[in-house]
Amino acid sequence: MTSLDRRLHAHRADLADARLRGAVEAERFAEGAPARVVVPVLNIHAAPRSSSGVDTQMLFGDAVRVFERSDGWAWMQAERDGYVGYVEEAGLGDAAAEPDHVVAVPRSFVYPEAELKAPIVMAHSMGARVAVTQVVEKRGTHYALLASGGAMIARHLRPAGEPAEDYVAVAESFLHTPYLWGGASGFGIDCSGLVQLPMRMAGRLVLRDTDMQADSIGTVIDPAETPLRRGDLVFWKGHVAIMLDGETMLHANGHSMSVAREPLAEAVERIAVLYGRPTLYRRP
Repeated sequence: MTSLDRRLHAHRADLADARLRGAVEAERFAEGAPARVVVPVLNIHAAPRSSSGVDTQMLFGDAVRVFERSDGWAWMQAERDGYVGYVEEAGLGDAAAEPDHVVAVPRSFVYPEAELKAPIVMAHSMGARVAVTQVVEKRGTHYALLASGGAMIARHLRPAGEPAEDYVAVAESFLHTPYLWGGASGFGIDCSGLVQLPMRMAGRLVLRDTDMQADSIGTVIDPAETPLRRGDLVFWKGHVAIMLDGETMLHANGHSMSVAREPLAEAVERIAVLYGRPTLYRRP
């Protein structure tokens, strides 16, 4: 049988995605049931326990396929990027409502009604997907009323089919956002999350982890022959940064514990002490 990356293919010795029948061995196969994320941020774990490390996160409105529910946990695969893992079952709900808008700012609040002075119900990250029933105006502010209940500032949303023009500009809006291992939201984000989420906002779906991105995004370039420019990606072993221009990069990093700008030359020398020099340069 072919060896498949378990991060992207749902298979265990006892259970596997029915779409993998013939490619993997398992005691039984399941078609999987559709569901959606119904909390602002839902952690994906490598094992069904909260003490297990967080591999990545999903956002409100993300679609998933659930293969097993047991003891408060669901083993599932994210439809958006194919990531497989365990999530707390309470974070999933009915897949019936189809989101038609996406949050287009790093963070935005949900109010119980169309009133910005009301105590908030929750906060959503950029990339969260919501269904809007209507837009109303109050004292000059337009609110989007949500099918799930509550209201959001309408200007913070964008129709789901209207991508941003520049993924780098989207990434720049996360400047100073806290660094979070496995983070993929406006509340906390890691280096590959800072590549994936802005690219998704610009209409390009890419894989989640740094090694996956290094193998799949764009084309390899040699900066000795092709000068770096805005949007190029610089990879280290286990790390990635986005070039803002030919000399300055943006990255979510454990050094500043935030999304920060840094001169590439300085970062190369600083990182080299512990992790070596860049391994790859790619142009999306």
